[in-house]
Amino acid sequence: MRLTALAIAAVTTLSSATLAVAEKEMVVSSWLPPSHVMNEIVWPEFISRIEEATEGRVTGKIEYQLASPPSQADLVEDGGADAAWIFHGYTPGRFVTTKLIEIPGLEGDSAAASAAHWRAHEKVLGAAEEHDGIVPVAMMVHAPGMLHLSSEISSLDEVAGLKIRSGGGVMGDVLAGLDMAGVQVSAPKVYETVANGVADGTFFPGDTIAILRLTEVLPYTYRVPGGFYRGSFSIVMSEEFLDDVGEDDAAAIKAALGEDFSAFAGQAWDEGNARGLEAQASTGQVIDLDGEAAAKFDALVPGIQSAVLEEVNAAGVDANAALEIIRSTMAEYDAQ
Repeated sequence: MRLTALAIAAVTTLSSATLAVAEKEMVVSSWLPPSHVMNEIVWPEFISRIEEATEGRVTGKIEYQLASPPSQADLVEDGGADAAWIFHGYTPGRFVTTKLIEIPGLEGDSAAASAAHWRAHEKVLGAAEEHDGIVPVAMMVHAPGMLHLSSEISSLDEVAGLKIRSGGGVMGDVLAGLDMAGVQVSAPKVYETVANGVADGTFFPGDTIAILRLTEVLPYTYRVPGGFYRGSFSIVMSEEFLDDVGEDDAAAIKAALGEDFSAFAGQAWDEGNARGLEAQASTGQVIDLDGEAAAKFDALVPGIQSAVLEEVNAAGVDANAALEIIRSTMAEYDAQ
């Protein structure tokens, strides 16, 4: 009887040890304040979905300041984190096809645009292998980008020569087309850059300007119909981490994310944008530019669209096919 009891105890101990080994804690890298929608809404849902999909075998925690925003892809590829979100404009030499979702003139909210971003990536754009070494598990965009300035204007004809922070991508194309001077810094450094007079303004969605307290130094927010651009992101995971969790759990993780989670993330960005605009309106001004006041931008749009299509085609994928997927997917989501 004693031997049987010991045997049972040994098996129980071994099972517990095996379970402990099987459980993996995922390190999620993030780089904006905890109150930002990515950290308040998107990442918690990401971790929750993965925990549910793997029946608790994979858990997660958010860690900050593991690397600079432009270094997030390298951080994941090198094993410094298991998951991260990357803004494609920060590494323009690597990401080109992701500019397609950023072009002005696409109609729909950020949930629709994010779902379309994922679908176009899966069907066409992923063949460019720009995420080589890391695994994209969701794609997203922020709300239509706006121009935030320290001084008031009445028309975009007045912005030539202003020093504007740019994060790259189509944002940089718009900036150049409006004859503004680009100041290249990542999002967390914008407040300091503006406060010190190095920049006169920035492009951002509403959520980010509120979270970074930019309403204190940039009281004027300017919108154009559909936005100046949309910022493109991907949520990526480590190839090594997905290998380590096993084939079944890796497949379950990917199935829990993808297009549905991309749309969820886009919706979160829109909700954050609404909060940010409310905060800006309470302390500054939110001004809509259209007609003659926005004519300079309107004249740029066809050229920006054509140039991006050429860039994407040059990356070896069918830009027009991808754009058609984006437009049809956005229409599908907006009709729901």
